[in-house]
Amino acid sequence: MHEQKYRWKSKKLREHVAVVDGKKAPSIILTNATYLNVHLKAWLQATIWIYEDRIIYVGDNMPENTEQTEVVDCTNQYLVPGYIEPHVHPFQLYNPLSFAQYASKSGTTTFVNDNLMLILQLTKKKAFSFIEEMNKTAATMYWWCRFDAQTEIQQEDAIFSTPAMKEWLNHPSVLQGGELTAWPKLMAGDDLLLHWVQEAKVRNKPVEGHFPGASEKTLTKMKLLGIDSDHEAMTGADVEKRIKQGYTAALRYSSIRPDLPVMLEELEKSGIHYYDQTFFTTDGSTPRFYENGVIDRTLAIALDKGVPEIEAYRMASFNVAKHFQMEDLHGSIAPGRIANINFLADMGNPVPASVLSKGQWIKKDREPIQDAFPAMNWEKAGLEPLKLDWDLTIDDLQFSMALGMEMMNEVIIKPYSITCDVSGDTLSEKHDQSFLMLIDRAGNWRVNTIIKGFGSHVQGFASSYSNTGDIVLIGKRKDDMMKAFQHMKAIGGGMVLVEDEQVVCDIPLPIGGGMSKEPLEDLIEQETALRNHLFARGYGFNDPIYTLLFLSSTHLPYIRITPRGIYDVMNKTVLFPSIMR
Repeated sequence: MHEQKYRWKSKKLREHVAVVDGKKAPSIILTNATYLNVHLKAWLQATIWIYEDRIIYVGDNMPENTEQTEVVDCTNQYLVPGYIEPHVHPFQLYNPLSFAQYASKSGTTTFVNDNLMLILQLTKKKAFSFIEEMNKTAATMYWWCRFDAQTEIQQEDAIFSTPAMKEWLNHPSVLQGGELTAWPKLMAGDDLLLHWVQEAKVRNKPVEGHFPGASEKTLTKMKLLGIDSDHEAMTGADVEKRIKQGYTAALRYSSIRPDLPVMLEELEKSGIHYYDQTFFTTDGSTPRFYENGVIDRTLAIALDKGVPEIEAYRMASFNVAKHFQMEDLHGSIAPGRIANINFLADMGNPVPASVLSKGQWIKKDREPIQDAFPAMNWEKAGLEPLKLDWDLTIDDLQFSMALGMEMMNEVIIKPYSITCDVSGDTLSEKHDQSFLMLIDRAGNWRVNTIIKGFGSHVQGFASSYSNTGDIVLIGKRKDDMMKAFQHMKAIGGGMVLVEDEQVVCDIPLPIGGGMSKEPLEDLIEQETALRNHLFARGYGFNDPIYTLLFLSSTHLPYIRITPRGIYDVMNKTVLFPSIMR
């Protein structure tokens, strides 16, 4: 059973009404407040009463009972609803809690999170316990229900089964189905996927697509099959095409697709000034991309590109809440809503001076509240440091395949014919071909090939961060690859760069082998150092972290290294199966 079906139980609701009647005092009163009324699309004056985590009253009156109430004068401030990030991948080296803690300081206090890592690495019972622990934090966290693994894994049918999908969709913290990276299967006639889409819809939960470069015909078919939104628009024309067909279109600004400025410019030129079916997302960017903020950063771009202030703030809050059918709780400053409020010094500057989340101060007068987020017991949640009870041997590092993987950019990989001698223990630094291995975190299987484009001087690199949670090894020298693996194992998981058998750089990831315990500010420094080391060794693209994540991701062309083997995405076949150890 889920811990709590309703947001507030009946007794608590009666307390809320008692505040209006003067029988109980509000926790906080905001006086002289100029606030954005998202329903009227207007800035209004009001006094706002908050009791614990809920807005009780918005109007002209002061409460009769103010015993032990905190009174805040909001003169010369502008209050807007807390920002909502509708499409979060909260496992990109950071963890859901550290990301929420960081993002909330700049006003993003509600998150709709990917559940892929939870469904792949935890039992359903542990995953649901984790979700309920996250509900106790100062942030508001919701989740997706993935319908596919985004790669080729063993025993996928057992993990993504109809009973499991129904249990996830029934969870009150799960707001949507998707994102649906397996939409080609749905298009091709997979009735099981279609059934899960229908199960989401019958529960009034939207389904999110994943349609990069989709034609009008494809979008039409997906709409007929029940898909409601898509975050893969890359141009203003893409956004227009989606809105015309009734989709909600996410306007993305991410580390590998920073398209928002161009999309807004193109929409402006096309004469489209309709924003009700759009909202912002940063699409699970890697840590360094967040140096300048989260949804507040997308807001700043929108305001700079001429989006009217009221429309921009609605896109960051109310539009998201309306899409997920939770506008009774989120997206506005009105009675009954969760008390998520950002206090701005200037309408044109979306970075708040103060932040309320669930009625708690996250930041006040520009100073973060240090104890707003308690520590998390990750081991109790089932996300322990990586414990490998097996060792890598030189026999594992055998590379005899004629077909390799060539990087076209951070995430697009094509097959190519290997042109170097791979029979020795080292590869020349005169070219950019490197050894590549994906090895089961349980030590049962391995896949060995050559990758072209990751760098010309990366001697040994190991990562327990990957799409599947398995181990990635890359390098020119087998001895350094072995050393990187050994160090990664010793620190309980992480990313390790080795040269001449010395550790050059590492990022410990002790939470399940894929996430850091460090605050995001510190993690940004660690990631920046690793990026710079990889750039200096010939990595020629922008985001090596996403490269590691997407090596196994079969929603992208053309070839991938997966637990089942080297996989041809376009033809949906395993070219070379994984080898049992």
